[in-house]
Amino acid sequence: MDDEPAYHIDIEGIDVPGAAAGRRGASERPWLGIHFDCCGVYNRIYRNAEGTAYRGYCPKCAKKVSLRVGDGGTDARFFVAE
Repeated sequence: MDDEPAYHIDIEGIDVPGAAAGRRGASERPWLGIHFDCCGVYNRIYRNAEGTAYRGYCPKCAKKVSLRVGDGGTDARFFVAE
């Protein structure tokens, strides 16, 4: 039997710990899409608190990736980590 409810109701004014509030904060954080060639998977990496870099890792092998935020920058949202 599935543990998920058959339906979902949002009631304004009722806060469920770990539900929509957690998702809202993550979606507002700037992110980049990274394709990790090492394992053939995609993952999002998020900007650090200082706003100076995007840091993350491959979800399969934990290879780290870091992209600096610099003057001029780029409009690209997706990158390949080789």
